[in-house]
Amino acid sequence: MNILIHPTYFPTIAHFIAIAKADIVTFETADNFQKQSYRNRMNIYGANGKLLLNVPVKHNKEGLKTAYKEVEIENVELWQNQHWRSIVSAYKSSPFFEYYEDELQPFFTNPQSSLFTLNENIFKALCDCIELDIKIETTTVYNKEYTSESSITDLRYLARAKKPFIVNNSAYIQVFGDKHGYLPNLSILDLLFNEGPNTLNYLEQETPFWI
Repeated sequence: MNILIHPTYFPTIAHFIAIAKADIVTFETADNFQKQSYRNRMNIYGANGKLLLNVPVKHNKEGLKTAYKEVEIENVELWQNQHWRSIVSAYKSSPFFEYYEDELQPFFTNPQSSLFTLNENIFKALCDCIELDIKIETTTVYNKEYTSESSITDLRYLARAKKPFIVNNSAYIQVFGDKHGYLPNLSILDLLFNEGPNTLNYLEQETPFWI
């Protein structure tokens, strides 16, 4: 199966369920940037429940559309420090935070300028953490739709954050689950820090939601 997705900021669990079941992952690289999407945001499980972390980006002053690959990160705000502090606060007591900490922390300490490049590098690092070997391809032209006869399964809708596609993945133990209950389809970080080396097995056993 060849799936088409947007590179997003620490993708949702739904993204990685599809990725784990794919033979090829095709990144959409020919589209324009869309606001209110997971391209520059993720949800984690904080002490007070679901917590949104957003990467600030530079917007076109003329209000024109900007190609996703050309979007620059706005580094006036210390967003990296804020995000890492939030992640540490949320997951420092999880079973596997220290196991992956050194591999992920550089994304919050090293300078970042391109949103697309950041997301691409995050994806590769996450695949290493999960021990997931996947073939990656990229689009060269933008197609709004793909027919049912196409060899590509279009899952670009998973990047929507304003009206997200609801995926109720199987429950697993979460750090603050006893306080706020189970929260589905957070960033893959939540699953990784709580399930560790079992993450890939979990993803492979999930029911395909796109069929």
